[in-house]
Amino acid sequence: MLSANPFAELSTLVPPMVMQGYVVIMIILVAGGTVYDVIHKQSAKYFFDNWRSAASRSTRKVGGGETLSLAAQAAVEGLTSGEFCSVRRRISHLLTMYGFLAYVISTAIIVFWYPTPATPAPSILPQLWYAGALMVCIGGYWFWFFIRVDVAAEGNSPFRIVRADLFILSLLASTTLALVWAYMQTAGYSGADAFLGLYLMATTVLFGTVPWSKFSHMFFKPAAAFEKRVAEANGSRRNLPYPVPKPQVLGSARRHPRHY
Repeated sequence: MLSANPFAELSTLVPPMVMQGYVVIMIILVAGGTVYDVIHKQSAKYFFDNWRSAASRSTRKVGGGETLSLAAQAAVEGLTSGEFCSVRRRISHLLTMYGFLAYVISTAIIVFWYPTPATPAPSILPQLWYAGALMVCIGGYWFWFFIRVDVAAEGNSPFRIVRADLFILSLLASTTLALVWAYMQTAGYSGADAFLGLYLMATTVLFGTVPWSKFSHMFFKPAAAFEKRVAEANGSRRNLPYPVPKPQVLGSARRHPRHY
């Protein structure tokens, strides 16, 4: 199963042009939704206004070489999820992030270059597709049931749903249904077509609700991390006080928070 190309088998039912058109529509929805999100929430205007305000409060000038170094540090922090102090949260985030990248990239390559049995895909591509979907499920369900703030720290039910959960729930639904559909199709079960429809619905929700979900935050976080490092380097510190060297501990020792 892990080496079978599910989209090649699907081509007997759905023409490759239709599959490719669907992927293009999803890309357009993500791009358009992100642009709409930037315009509607004025996040770009806020970012540049905040950048200029920080520059006016700076106590030292940051040179070009130092700026490149800060950008590299921000990139490394993003690629390693270094902003999370909790090891559990970092591992969960890394599994979900890299699993999603493997899942999306392998889907695009297979659909556009190896969509039929006449063009057999290298075995590594279906394996990446399955591995990426499994990584998303492991990291995502671990986060949903055991790491979320309102579950781990506030004691709420893991089945409590708010609008902020739209991205993670649609992502988990897409990857979970993708695995179920691929398995049922490969095994020859008659209900595979129904799960294909559910898989497409979940994927459409995932990529079509960018303005209302947290999908676009993956594009904004690198810029915010870079701006934070520059603010610390030039002394403006976002108008925040410097941290105390060692906090005073009163009474019993504090427990480390579980939600960071």
